Amino acid sequence: MTAARRMPWHVDSWEATMTDVAAISQAVPKPDHVPDWAVFDFDMFHDPEYLADPHRRILEMAGKVPAVFWTPRNGGHWMLMSHAANFEASRDPETFSSEIVPRAQIKAMMAALPPGAPRIPQPVPINVDPPEHGQYRVPLQGAFSPKSMLALKDGIRALAAELIEKIKPQGSAEFMAEVAEPLPVQVFLKIFGLPLERQAEYRALVKDHLSAGQNDPREMARRLVKVTAVMRDTVLERKLNPRDDLISLLWQANIGGEPTTIEDMENYCVLLFLAGLDTVMNGMGHGVRHLAVDLDLQRKLRESPKLIAEAAEELLRRYTFTVPPRRVTKDHEFHGVTLKANERVMLFLPAADLDPKEFEGPERYDLDRENKVHIAFGTGPHRCLGSHLARIELQVLYEELLARLPEFRLDPAKPVRYHGGHVVGPDALWLLWDA
Repeated sequence: MTAARRMPWHVDSWEATMTDVAAISQAVPKPDHVPDWAVFDFDMFHDPEYLADPHRRILEMAGKVPAVFWTPRNGGHWMLMSHAANFEASRDPETFSSEIVPRAQIKAMMAALPPGAPRIPQPVPINVDPPEHGQYRVPLQGAFSPKSMLALKDGIRALAAELIEKIKPQGSAEFMAEVAEPLPVQVFLKIFGLPLERQAEYRALVKDHLSAGQNDPREMARRLVKVTAVMRDTVLERKLNPRDDLISLLWQANIGGEPTTIEDMENYCVLLFLAGLDTVMNGMGHGVRHLAVDLDLQRKLRESPKLIAEAAEELLRRYTFTVPPRRVTKDHEFHGVTLKANERVMLFLPAADLDPKEFEGPERYDLDRENKVHIAFGTGPHRCLGSHLARIELQVLYEELLARLPEFRLDPAKPVRYHGGHVVGPDALWLLWDA
């Protein structure tokens, strides 16, 4: 029995599945309003086939599951498979809220805490909806504008070159640890104003946060408080001694016409810390893995580096890697199913960008594909604020890797290992080349 499959709702079936795969989260009962045909047993954190090769697993699922399905894993939630469903939900924040835990619930949790307990931060602007969302996003727009990000390009290129030259004589490397992680992490820490010497500590905290589910509000709150605590001294120091970094810039901003408070800074920092120290490295891993198995594409891009920008877009489309959560605000009929208020929905963007109704031959990497308009960075009001930086980092990495390393390939003795969750990517990616 596979760990994730569509089947009628029977409790004994779920129990049998659990004996087969101990790592899969415990199933919860199916709500009465969910029809049997809309159920598909899939654990986005632990499904074995998904962790073996996430995008292959998605392509296998595409012909078997509805455009919108319900899974009993991780507390029970909806997954949006189709491009149309993801696009529509992403652009409807009134129904599909980014406020995952309702404010009334957060206030109740805070009121129940003992005196002196730490405040629970809220990642903004990603966890608030319009119009308040815009008030928090505006101060970040300039810092992450195309012009501001282009100013960083030379520094990004120099760091990429340094990391690649370091591994070049070895003839092999675990790419994620040696290049994909330190490149965007160091770039972000410099932008943000956090000390580079603590990057290992920061990354460990991010991994702990992202490896857990989001169906326990108290556990979520505990992890967010930990993230805030690790940055607090730096944040407070920048208020007294501003520098040329994002933390200092945010202290000088206004939120809805009011000066930035320490609560605002904690909210900002939680989001930027988690997003900036994890997301892009996963895209790098997917893209380089593809280049390592598609030697014809490697050769073509080496001969014509001007094609790398287009190649990077198709890699983003083919290997989209983020799965943002949403909360349903009201009972809602959506793509043939009934969603109930406060149910959780996952925007399964990797599946959206592999939808055959949107992309002809979605499994095929096609550098000449006419439609490369992916939603890897999301769409609607919450479209990724760091997309300009991500594109520059990805393109520069591919340029420097192809210019400095000879033809590289996967190490057949060390299979690629992946993680699931809200950001999907390789944990280990071993490459070989002739040194």
